[in-house]
Amino acid sequence: MSYAAVPLYRLYCQATGLGGSAVAGHGSGEIETMVPVKDRIIKVTFNADVHASLQWNFRPQQTEVYVVPGETALAFYKAKNPTDQPIIGISTYNVVPFEAGQYFNKIQCFCFEEQRLNPHEEVDMPVFFFIDPEFAEDPRMANVDLITLSYTFFEAKEGQKLPLPGYN
Repeated sequence: MSYAAVPLYRLYCQATGLGGSAVAGHGSGEIETMVPVKDRIIKVTFNADVHASLQWNFRPQQTEVYVVPGETALAFYKAKNPTDQPIIGISTYNVVPFEAGQYFNKIQCFCFEEQRLNPHEEVDMPVFFFIDPEFAEDPRMANVDLITLSYTFFEAKEGQKLPLPGYN
């Protein structure tokens, strides 16, 4: 059931920007022309969780980075399959505080895509992101100087078909 929730959660969060979900939609031209807000430094911390059914080791490679709105940043997570069997995982994410999620833009990440790790394989997983410069203009964000990006990996079953809600 938890695996089936992943794509539904993704669709809902990407469509609404709710649930602390980062928002997609900035083209590369917009990114190149962003003006960094140098007087607003934000600490971004990273969290990693693994559902009990998934036998992976998963952790952020850095505990924090400091960014300013309008500037891109790159962070890495590391995942390892310590078992003797290949395992496929899929992740969800959220941003805390939830209100900051609408300004947290991921350009590239590994979320919502199946990741297959062979026995004893270890991989680096990049997250390329930025905080929208409009963050600095939002009065609700005036006291926000800490944002946490959190990922949770779940086991995915190869070839599993997900039911469509409301259809038999």
